[in-house]
Amino acid sequence: MSTNGVRPSKRLSETAPAAGSSQFALLRERRFAPFFWTQFLGAFNDNLFKFAFTVMVTFHAAADASIDPAVVVNLIAGLFILPFLLFSATCGQIADKYDKRSIAIFVKTLEVGIMILAAYGFVARNVPVLLACTFLMGLHSTIFGPVKYAFLPQALSERELTGGNAMVEMGTFVAILVGNLVGGVLVGMPESGPTVAALGCIGIALVGRGVVHLMQSAPPLSPELEIRWNPFSETWRNLKL
Repeated sequence: MSTNGVRPSKRLSETAPAAGSSQFALLRERRFAPFFWTQFLGAFNDNLFKFAFTVMVTFHAAADASIDPAVVVNLIAGLFILPFLLFSATCGQIADKYDKRSIAIFVKTLEVGIMILAAYGFVARNVPVLLACTFLMGLHSTIFGPVKYAFLPQALSERELTGGNAMVEMGTFVAILVGNLVGGVLVGMPESGPTVAALGCIGIALVGRGVVHLMQSAPPLSPELEIRWNPFSETWRNLKL
């Protein structure tokens, strides 16, 4: 992903922040706030889904002797991380070649579809389906990851960039914490827990799909880039670089 040396013509705003203003003021800015809440809701839903799945497997394991909770919990962690290892370099190229708002809209649409499939997995208590959704949610986050970091240098002035990055990281960790708490509470509800968790995942995905439309366009930095679709060779090339 090439986020250094952003050309002035590509910035969404060149307005310098007022002296002494807090980075929290960015949450009132159209060029930042929709993006912030889009990534917040994505991280929130990732963790709501993963933790609800983990708790469901752990506490319902006795009902199915073929399920080893320890194995499934490790698979949840591994399958979510795997797309980051395989596709991050390729997704960085995509973020450079295409408008970042368009990519974000695609990602949030994909999230809705994944959560509908996950809802079936929760209601049917179908572990293989939920494991597949775990991998797909990892892929969805992998696609959005380069967009998250490439968008900020275009949306913010140089004086705002450090504060904007801090806000995004703060939002991500708060989303992780709250997502885990909410996922555990929802799936732990007597009898209807998995169904409530499923509805929660779909609801958060739909809210994120609505918010993403408020993001401003962030034109591609390298529209002429020829994407190398082999994830292994591209990952190796970036590691050597």
